[in-house]
Amino acid sequence: MLSSTSLRIAVSQLATLRWGLAEELCHYTEHGFDAISLWRPKLSDLSICEAKELLDSAGVRVSSIQWPGSFTGSEGQTFRESLEDSYEAIDIAEQLDCPLVVLRTGARAGHTLSHARRLIRLAIEELAPAAETAGVTLVMKPSKAEASFLTTLRDTLAMLDASGCPNVGLAVDLWSFSEELISLQSGTSVFERTKIVSVADQAKSISSCYERLPPGAGDLPLTGLLRLLFESGYRGEIEFDPVGQTVSSMGYEELLASLRHYVDDVQSELNVVEYNTRRSKKPLAMAEVFPR
Repeated sequence: MLSSTSLRIAVSQLATLRWGLAEELCHYTEHGFDAISLWRPKLSDLSICEAKELLDSAGVRVSSIQWPGSFTGSEGQTFRESLEDSYEAIDIAEQLDCPLVVLRTGARAGHTLSHARRLIRLAIEELAPAAETAGVTLVMKPSKAEASFLTTLRDTLAMLDASGCPNVGLAVDLWSFSEELISLQSGTSVFERTKIVSVADQAKSISSCYERLPPGAGDLPLTGLLRLLFESGYRGEIEFDPVGQTVSSMGYEELLASLRHYVDDVQSELNVVEYNTRRSKKPLAMAEVFPR
């Protein structure tokens, strides 16, 4: 039974890239969203005190902070500089009452795979105690883009298991890893370790690796995947992050309205409620977002 399940819904700042935090909070709450995933470069426009005041005034929680790291040096930082960047993100997360910091591994950058894995393991082993002290969980997010050498859920799970750190979890991007997630459903480790599920749709007719469509605008069985996650016990964050030309063309207001419509439809179809203090807990019956 899913009737007691609460959806922890958030919208990523990447989805509304041209808006500042104050504008985002205003529009997010207008559409009934009370959680935001923060992107570090946009936070630099404000002091942490200013950001916290805006978040508190809007009644919006922070689901995660992304993306410190790049421990392989693929973006020009030294290993120590990447660690310091991550320590700073952990400190920000603690100040903003944010439970999760999403780390990026960096590309292979000429290293052997074994050495690249060793760098990540060393980074996790150093950062995990500081994160635990701050009440923060670190999250590794594999990617098929060039920015990461961890390109599968299996490899990332193996990395987490090798670290032996209990406060390091997994972020699963349904846009990239829906098929692999289905193939791993017979095992429990992927669901036990997952802390964030990123949601965007894709269409076979669109070849761009940057076109992340709003849910329901593509071919992925997103509602079925969410059902699989919930029935497997997942109760973590669900972060919507559609990005690309389609989002730019439709505009952010229409995007947020479509996300609200999709979330309400999922609530109705899966008989779940949203973990959201700003809205009624009664699921709304909306139709035709995704085929049943």
